[in-house]
Amino acid sequence: MIKKLKLQTLYYSFQDYFLILFGLLLYSFGWTGFILSNEIVTGGVTGICALIFFATGIPVSISYIVINVVLLAIAFKILGGKFLVKTIFGVIALSLLLSLFQWIFKEPLLKGQPFMSIVIGASLCGAGLGLVFSGNGSTGGTDIIAAIVNKYKHISIGRAMIFCDFIIIGSSYFLFHSIDKIVFAFVEMFICNYMLDLVLNGNRQSVQFLIFSQKYPEIADRINKDLDRGCTILDGMGWYSKKPMKVIVLIAKKSESISIFRIVKSIDRQAFISQSTVRGVYGEGFDEIKA
Repeated sequence: MIKKLKLQTLYYSFQDYFLILFGLLLYSFGWTGFILSNEIVTGGVTGICALIFFATGIPVSISYIVINVVLLAIAFKILGGKFLVKTIFGVIALSLLLSLFQWIFKEPLLKGQPFMSIVIGASLCGAGLGLVFSGNGSTGGTDIIAAIVNKYKHISIGRAMIFCDFIIIGSSYFLFHSIDKIVFAFVEMFICNYMLDLVLNGNRQSVQFLIFSQKYPEIADRINKDLDRGCTILDGMGWYSKKPMKVIVLIAKKSESISIFRIVKSIDRQAFISQSTVRGVYGEGFDEIKA
């Protein structure tokens, strides 16, 4: 049983890292091939690195690594070692991919069509980031700040990143003195963050689980420990079997659904699960109670 559980954990870890790597591939391809090559400064640490590149010629991959060292130290204390491992993987992988694609794409893939380039590039970047977060990973930079905000405040990751991006994009005017480039950058920002939230299936949505299982104590304990979510145990009776049973009632964020299914499946494959979308969840861990 223990060996089987370890194999499942290994499989899920592989699945997460595959999502992260594929998401980083999409992001780096879209950012270098359609955005950086058109001299558009986006938000995030990659935007800061783009400013440094256009001003000094220092490659994006180098400044990206340097800036993230400081942010990773902050992430270790607040988000924990598990987040840090995947973030380090994301930072190193993205740095290598950015270096590769910056060497490949010396010119824009779509010449003379900056707006279309921005739309395509932003869509790829947003989808890529969404996959990275779906794999419980991060690309570092302002993703770390956004993840911290999302941990303590019920604000979607996409919206949290917007506030950081406004400042970075606005500062690009002092380098290019071009309103057009700033407008393109804001278009990229909104499309990217919309795609990010879309891929994550709406991070603000909440779901309700009804879990029917004879192994309810183990499932409830794992949910408490791994997800830091409270559970309620209700008394029930199977009318067909005429036997008493326990029902786990759980309210969680939609982004936590996969983790909950994994926990239940690893403990009791015979469990019966009902999942439904709920609206207006208020209290600890969710929105504040409205008067």
